[in-house]
Amino acid sequence: MKRPLILASASSRRQELLESLGIRLEILPSQVDEESLPGESAQGHVLRLARAKGAQIARQRPGQWVLAADTVVEIEGRILGKPRDAREAEGMLRMLSGKEHRVTTGYCLMRSAPFSYREGVVTSRVLFKTLSVEEIRWYVRTGEPFDKAGGYAIQGQAAFMVREIQGSYTNVVGLPLCEVVEDLRALGAVDPFEGK
Repeated sequence: MKRPLILASASSRRQELLESLGIRLEILPSQVDEESLPGESAQGHVLRLARAKGAQIARQRPGQWVLAADTVVEIEGRILGKPRDAREAEGMLRMLSGKEHRVTTGYCLMRSAPFSYREGVVTSRVLFKTLSVEEIRWYVRTGEPFDKAGGYAIQGQAAFMVREIQGSYTNVVGLPLCEVVEDLRALGAVDPFEGK
């Protein structure tokens, strides 16, 4: 039996998406600084972090497949990570209100011995309805925004905010499942459909 895929992330959303396909996981979060670099694009940022997270864990577990990912929200050229407090969460939601933004995830699949590697970046466009002050404050009080890029969870209570999505829904949740599964199968790392 193949060893489980190592998910280099503490994200319960990523874990749930992969486990929904029956993929066996070992959760081993990386400890990488997620601050963006000056002038860094959203695509460059998420790929750099996914590579760094994957490499950190792959060095600890040679021979095992590691999946690492990073997701950001981008609006008007500004990258939004996870809000640090209620004030920052409210500010992010005011910024997103009534506008389209982009959700970009970079992912990296790697094994250190023998070395093998594949990566990708997926961007989805999300349009929010215009949010009232009461709606924003209510949502922040739920506590849901605080470990989410852009301060919201599309699969959670923020679903009412979303008027339209173009692109991958699971990417907005935190992992572009279609592309990740295609790459896992192409590498021979994991095939959730084998023997079923």
